[in-house]
Formats: sequence, C-alpha cells, structure tokens
Amino acid sequence: MQKKHQKHTKLIRRENDIFAPNEIAILGTKCSIIAGFVQKMSKKLQKKAKTAYFDASHNNEIQAPILDNFTAHHSGNLNINATHKLNEYNERIRFADYDLVFINGNHYKGAKQILILDNEKEASVLKRLDQLDRIQFIVKLNNDSNYFDFLVAKYPTIKNLRCYHIDDVDAISKHIDNLIQEKIAPVQGVVLAGGKSSRMGKDKTILNYHGKSQIEHTVSILEDNLLTTFVSVATNQQLENFETIQDKFVNLGSFGAICSAFQHDPNKAWLVLATDVPFVDDKLIKLLLKHRNPQKIATAIKGKSKQFVEPLIAIYEPKAYPVLLSYLAQGYSCPRKVLINSDVEIIEVDDDLIRNINTPKEFQNAINDLKKQSNV
Repeated sequence: MQKKHQKHTKLIRRENDIFAPNEIAILGTKCSIIAGFVQKMSKKLQKKAKTAYFDASHNNEIQAPILDNFTAHHSGNLNINATHKLNEYNERIRFADYDLVFINGNHYKGAKQILILDNEKEASVLKRLDQLDRIQFIVKLNNDSNYFDFLVAKYPTIKNLRCYHIDDVDAISKHIDNLIQEKIAPVQGVVLAGGKSSRMGKDKTILNYHGKSQIEHTVSILEDNLLTTFVSVATNQQLENFETIQDKFVNLGSFGAICSAFQHDPNKAWLVLATDVPFVDDKLIKLLLKHRNPQKIATAIKGKSKQFVEPLIAIYEPKAYPVLLSYLAQGYSCPRKVLINSDVEIIEVDDDLIRNINTPKEFQNAINDLKKQSNV
C-alpha cells in the first residue's frame, strides 16, 4: 500500500473550543440581560479564574478606523479601536490566556451553552435551535418561564438538566466554576538534562549528592509526587531507563526545553526542574504543587533575598506556551525574562533551598552541607 503523503508536520494541538480553550455561550434572552448575567458571574469568579466576554457591536453605523488606536491607562486598562476581521485561529491566540470566555450566543456560536428561558424570546431560540448541542444547564428568567415545545421535541432530555432561577447567582457561579475546574490541565514533570555542564567539567546529571545520580534523584522526587515525568534531552542525546523529550528548539537551552515539552503535549502544565539544584526536596515540590495557580501563566519559586524568580523550578501552564513563542518571535530566549514580565504566582523560600551548583568547588561545598543536614 502506498504511503499517504503528508505535506505538514503533524503536531499535537492545544484543545480548543471554537474561539477559546474554554468557552460558553449564553443565549435565549435579550443581549442586555446576557451582559448583566456575565457581569454578575465574572464578579463572583474574579478571584478564581480569568474570564473574558466576547460580544458583538449593535452599532450599525460604525466604520473601520483610519488607523488602529491603542489607548493605555495607568490603571492597567487598554482600549483598542482597530480594524479586525473575525478569525477563529487568531481569536484562539487572543483568548489563550483566559480560563473561560463568555460568548453572547445571540451573535456567535459557542462550543458549550447556557440557555436562559425567556418567554418573550421563543422565536430567537427557535432560530438558534441547532446551536444548542451542548447545553450545560438551564436558567429561568422568571418563575413562569417555559420549556418551548420545539426544545423538548429536539432535545427530549432537556428537562433533566440542572435548572436555576436567574437570581441564584451563588449557585450558578459555583456551577460555572466547576466547568472551569474541569478544564484545568493536569501537571506533568520535565527534568532538564540537556545542558553542556561546561563549568563543572563533567555532566552535572551524573553527580551523586543523595546516593544515586542527580538525574535519578530529581526524577524520583517528581514521580514520588505522582507526576508523570520526562527527561528533556538535547538533539541526538540518548538516555536509557527514562521517558525522554528531545529538544526540538535547538541551541535555545532551557527555553527550548520548555517549548519542546509543550510541543510534546500542549494540553498539560509542566513542572520544570533543573538537575543542578540538589537542595530541592520533596517538601519544596509539594509546596510548589500546593500553591499552583492556574489563573497565572506560571507558578514559580523565588529566593527570599533574590530579585527574580527561578524559571527552572516552576510550573508552566498551557497558556504560557503562546507567551513563550511570542518572546521567541521577538528574539528572546530567556524563560526568566518571560516570567518577570508576565502574570506569575510567586512562592518565596529560603535561598539555600534553591542554590544551583555549577563548579567543582560548589559541588564539594554542597556535599559537605548535605552531610551536615543529614547529621542534624
């Protein structure tokens, strides 16, 4: 049988809905009621998730601007008036950073839906009946809001769905929060082993601090915390007894290793751990996992007296991947620069826990200090 020609490299894609990684369209009532509903839900969820609202303009006379206008305010607000053609691929980049995007379903279809029953909008619901293919729950605008006959005919089990009154803000927001939690990516581990170890004069991954090679020790720390763990290796580097991810971003060091992990699986969060930090222990990894904040692009460790976070003791969320690639497109390949200039959860620890070892003298000092700790 002749092998089918494949023009493009088949990559694993991030799991997206139509416009965003996680979206829900609200329809069945007036746009003003939908907008108010979204505002109430977003206010309830603001400390738990990063949300956005995707709506359509009702202004029939608006014209494309002569020039794109970006107005920034010191409060952190940015108003944009720009020529824009709606395109689902571009919107997925725009919304990649959000945990949930609410969509005005009167204008755009969403992969999941919330149906608000409004007796005055029967014709509107009938018009969009085929869009209601993944209704999450029902909201009644009024106590006498009806399930339209055509709804029941099309979806016979619709009355079995959870139903709320529109004033049940706490219960509805909790339901939506559960939908957000379901989409939080599981964490996998990646241990960095592709460095050149030039200052040490020998491969740092084979150094013995804890009765076995440092790479074995580092992998075991992550696996003991129930993380499926891979070892990042340089191009053409081979390692036995470990699941490996080969660096596809050549000559970019740890930055390339992180991007290669995301290329391997963009639907996982990656706990990145270097092999030259022998004082990192099980307690520190548990602390990092405990304080993980999926709202941010990453959760990172920082020494209390250090100015910047440690990019190689950190959990990178799937939303970090497009940010990393955008920095690469600008000519930057420093993961610390990305974290410094992004929204990151920071966990402060004693400096000694995260000191990295790069030279033979530092190695011997670390051995002596570890022996002292074990004798305490």
